[in-house]
This record gives sequence, C-alpha cells and structure tokens, in this order.
Amino acid sequence: MTIRLRSHHLLCLLAYVGKGYGPAFTANYDVIAERLGRGEEILIVSGPDDICAPLLGEPESHCLQESVVERDRLAARDVGELLARPIRAGLRLDLDAATLTAMRRAFATGLTRNACLGCEWVELCSVVAAGGYQDTRVQRPDPSKQS
Repeated sequence: MTIRLRSHHLLCLLAYVGKGYGPAFTANYDVIAERLGRGEEILIVSGPDDICAPLLGEPESHCLQESVVERDRLAARDVGELLARPIRAGLRLDLDAATLTAMRRAFATGLTRNACLGCEWVELCSVVAAGGYQDTRVQRPDPSKQS
C-alpha cells in the first residue's frame, strides 16, 4: 500500500511521539507511523492526506487553511533541497533508515524548520529533536546494523 502525505507532514513525522489533536487523530497517526516503519511507500499529495483524515469532518478544519498550504510549500522546498530532488505532488518516496536519519539531523539543526514557524506543535517537536528523537513512533531499522 501507499501512504499519502502532504509535504509538511514529512517534517511532522520526524518528531511524532503519539500526541496530537485528539484520540482519533493519534490512533490514525499511530497506524501510519507503524506502516512507515514497515517501509510502505510515500506518495506526496497536494492538500489533505492520510494523516489529516480524522480532522476533515471538523468545521473549519486547519488542514484546509492557507497557512497549512504555505507550510507545505516551505517544507517541499527545504526537504527537496536536503534530498536533492523536487518534492511535489505525485512524487513517490521511500523513507529508508538513511533518509530518515538525514531528515532528522537536518530538522534538529534547523535546516528544514521554516515550515514549522507558527505551528502549535513547534515546542514539542523542538524538545523531541533536542532529546535525540527518543520515543518517536516512526522508526526504520538500519539494515547495516542487523545480523
């Protein structure tokens, strides 16, 4: 299967520790984190994605706001520069252990944090990154360290 993600969720998944907008949101995100950990492919989409799904029934869902679209634009630019390829709708991406490590390193040093400005979760993500991504839900085993 394929996991549909909007661009700024490429950053959010780096520091996800099981907290979110409510029980339905976190339960859904936990399933997505597990699927990412198993190596399911990511499909970049424009607009609401699989993570947004539980929030779309809410009146004035933040997933549809212009500020979130701007976060997508900034994240696509920064992650694209990091991975040396354009991040745009239709791109298929494998989040292998090396890519996840590179993305977390860039996030922790601030290289890919432009999209985070104004996000209500910025403090939590900063603490998670500063703590070495302890207890994050998206994990990929490093094949070079397995016997």
